[in-house]
Amino acid sequence: MADVVVLGAGLGGTIMAYELREKLGRQHRVSVVNNGDRYSFVPSNPWVAVGWREREAIEVDLTKVFEKRGIELHAQGAKRVMPKERSIELNDGKTIGYDYLVIATGPELAFDEIKGFGPEHHTHSVCHVDHAVDAKQAFDRLVANPGPVVIGAVQGASCFGPAYEFAFILDKALRDAKVRDKVPMTFVTSEPYVGHLGLDGVGDTKGLLESELRQHHIKWICNARVDAVEADKMTVSEIAEDGSVKTVHDVPQVFSMMLPAFRGVAAVHGIEGLTNPRGFILVDKHQRNPTFPEVFGVGVCVAIPPVGKTPVPVGVPKTGFMIESMVTATAHNIDKLISGGQPDAEGTWNAVCLADFGDSGIAFVAQPQIPPRNVNWSSSGKWVHAAKIGFEKYFLHKIRAGKSEPFYERLAMQVLGIDKLKAVRISDKAEPAE
Repeated sequence: MADVVVLGAGLGGTIMAYELREKLGRQHRVSVVNNGDRYSFVPSNPWVAVGWREREAIEVDLTKVFEKRGIELHAQGAKRVMPKERSIELNDGKTIGYDYLVIATGPELAFDEIKGFGPEHHTHSVCHVDHAVDAKQAFDRLVANPGPVVIGAVQGASCFGPAYEFAFILDKALRDAKVRDKVPMTFVTSEPYVGHLGLDGVGDTKGLLESELRQHHIKWICNARVDAVEADKMTVSEIAEDGSVKTVHDVPQVFSMMLPAFRGVAAVHGIEGLTNPRGFILVDKHQRNPTFPEVFGVGVCVAIPPVGKTPVPVGVPKTGFMIESMVTATAHNIDKLISGGQPDAEGTWNAVCLADFGDSGIAFVAQPQIPPRNVNWSSSGKWVHAAKIGFEKYFLHKIRAGKSEPFYERLAMQVLGIDKLKAVRISDKAEPAE
């Protein structure tokens, strides 16, 4: 019997556990280590931040569903991964061993890298449901006492979609409250141009998003480096192509939501051979760590180089389809190893995204996610908002039911009519046995 441990129970970790259980059957042990026993649907956090969802509506208690699926949950969380010993030290002092480990922790949020930045200081976040709940209280204060707003993503950020989503969702919520005319809005982003998204654009995301910002009376600053944040202003350096400071902006604000840069979590940060200097997990094309071959990585915690040099550092997002692809490939490869074979599945790393704008939205498909691409498509309309609601309901149902069905592949093929976006590619020739 093999012991397979998944570290993290977010989007990647939870479906990883489900797919492993489905693939391996009950003759092998599948365990999950997580800080707490709740799954939270992160894409709904912008709705929580304006009161369109309650926290309870987007969370799932994993205790019963894991028990039903035969998945052991260690909700005390991990203090340190010890790959040489093939074990994990838990936060309560206990240690558990593994034959195979899948790291799916998500990121640590690097708020401390900018003075005055983060929910404990002068900006809000939708990266975690706790932050979204706090942002809702600030949103209520904004409605009562309107003033300037700043939305965006700072230097080193890699997740830009939620920033655009929140800008337009906030716009809609302020219009509904009949105070939008009293709230000047500025979109501040480290991207070299609007719609870059860390992907050098997808289809006409530049044109579509610039048009949306103009129509919603939202000004923007690109190539932006946030230097400091105070209660009433954000100091932003606009960086020129040669790296020099082009302009320094003191952007007034009474409310801001800025996405931070990510780094690896403390439990893995600084482990030689396992992580890069930023703390992200090093993996090969089979999601396998080259130094510790019994360790795999999936999701936001995986190290991926940027698509190209930009005046301000910009990371690559790990979108839902990409994560699903990593998960399915990893489950297949661990099953192969347990059976005496070698990994031969590779994630295809395509991007399928539904960006909700409150009453409309933009959808895009990139195959592969990193250019050059075979499919490079984007579209907009009210149908995207409806599709995002349907996505939320389906995915939460999937988590509550313990299903391992690949959602993004179905979305691409059946809803968007793109029939070539398979999540996994099986190599013609597997790596040689060790």
